Amino acid sequence: MIIDVHTHINNYHEDRVSSLDDCLNGLTDNMIENKVDYALVLSSYKVNEHRPSTKQVVEAIRDRNNLGVVSGISYLHYDHRDVREISEYLEDGLIKGLKFYPGYEPFYPNDIRLKLMYEMAVEYDVPVMFHSGDTYAPTGKVKYSHPLHIDDLAVDYPDMKIVICHVGNPWIKDCMEVVYKNKNVYADISGLVLGDFSEKFERYMKKEIEEMITFAGDPNYLLYGTDWPISNMKSYLKFMNQLELADDKKELIMWKNAAELFKIDLSKISL
Repeated sequence: MIIDVHTHINNYHEDRVSSLDDCLNGLTDNMIENKVDYALVLSSYKVNEHRPSTKQVVEAIRDRNNLGVVSGISYLHYDHRDVREISEYLEDGLIKGLKFYPGYEPFYPNDIRLKLMYEMAVEYDVPVMFHSGDTYAPTGKVKYSHPLHIDDLAVDYPDMKIVICHVGNPWIKDCMEVVYKNKNVYADISGLVLGDFSEKFERYMKKEIEEMITFAGDPNYLLYGTDWPISNMKSYLKFMNQLELADDKKELIMWKNAAELFKIDLSKISL
């Protein structure tokens, strides 16, 4: 089984407009081609003709049992209407988690303005995901997206489950320490590359991920994710197959950790 915890249905080719259905069909076609059983779709921190809102994504996947939604939240622009909508989605089980984008927006994860959102995540026992590391956009400010900032949050909110996206790349060793130290912190391995892995970069990342597991122990904190469509699913699966891990350890990364963390009902999955 394969669960991809990090996909998007944003249109990153903004010279043309793609419909939400076209983007969704592109995702599910890629899942079928690569034998991916379930994927989480992360909505964006901004909404425009290229980036659908959480509400649009929730409605679009309502009849798709192999997809779940993580609600992207804008630090700069969220208001009481967003809080009400997200609380209703959490109450109804329509979203699997929350996602924040430090670096793309100028804030640190332990900002007091987000206290209510974090309390909601604890109340409904859903993970909170954070962009971490490099930014796809050159306008990003990476001082805000360093994985060490997650340590403060993990200590202040010990009952909140936190996911460091992209293993904090390029600060993977710092991410390694944060997940080792804090048992409420996980990391996904998504977005390590644009498109396909080159052989040289694949070797480099293989060494980085294997060192992380050597340091932090059995990978019950690691989650498989791609960042599709930014990263290629087929190339990512080839990368995972290169990791020198026992099958039971790979299973933890590829689906078991995600199924438990995001409370995914495996009996309802159908492509």
